[in-house]
Amino acid sequence: MLVSVKSQRVFVLRHALIGSLSAATFYVFWLSRPEWVSEMRLWRAFGDASTMLLLVALAVGPLAKLWKPAARFVPWRREVSIWFALLALTHTVLILNGWTGWNALRVLGYEFVPQLDRWARLEPGFGLANLVGLIAIFWTIVLLATSTDRAVRFLGLSSWKWLHYGAYIILYLVAAHVAYFLFIHFTASFHRPVPDPNWFRYPFLGMVLALFVLQASSFVRTVVRERDLKGLA
Repeated sequence: MLVSVKSQRVFVLRHALIGSLSAATFYVFWLSRPEWVSEMRLWRAFGDASTMLLLVALAVGPLAKLWKPAARFVPWRREVSIWFALLALTHTVLILNGWTGWNALRVLGYEFVPQLDRWARLEPGFGLANLVGLIAIFWTIVLLATSTDRAVRFLGLSSWKWLHYGAYIILYLVAAHVAYFLFIHFTASFHRPVPDPNWFRYPFLGMVLALFVLQASSFVRTVVRERDLKGLA
C-alpha cells in the first residue's frame, strides 16, 4: 500500500510539472504572435507546443546514451509523451472544427467556388499535409492509449516496446506536416494576403536536424560499444 501511495504521488507530481511546462510553452507561442487572428493563433500555439514536447521526448533516449547524467530524465518520457498527445489532439480538434468545419473535402484542400458552382481543389499540398497529420494523430492516439503500466503487462514488454517505436514514425510525419505549413503553404501562390513568415520555422528546422544528429550519434556510439565488447570477448 505504501508503495502504491508513493507511486501515485510521483505520478501526480510528474504530470503536474510536465503539465505546467506544457501550459507555459503554449503560452509563449500564444504571446509570440499577437498579429494573428485569435483562432489561428490558438491552434498554432497548441500545435507548436506539442511539437516541442515530441522533440524533447525523443531526444532524451539518445542523449542518455551519449551523456550518462541525462539518464535520470528517461523515466519522464512517458509523461512528456502523454502531454504531447493531449496538446496534439487539441490542435487537431481545433483545426477540424475551425479551419475545415469537419468537412472532408476541405480537409483534402477543396473549397466550394460559387463562380464554378462546384468544389475545386485550390491547395493540393494542403490536403496531403492534412492526411499526413491525421495519420500522425492516429498513431499518437494508439500510443496514448497504451501509455500505462496495465498496457505493458497486457501486451508484454517486448510487444509494447515494438509498438512504441512508432513514436519515430510520428516524428517523421509531424516533421513533414509542420514543414509544409511553415515553409510552403503561406507563400505568394496563396489565394489570400500572405502573412509574415512564421518565426518558428528556422528554430523548428534546427531542432529537428539536431535531433536527427543526436539519434545518429547515439547509433554510432552503440555500434562502437558493441564492437568493443565483441573484441574483448
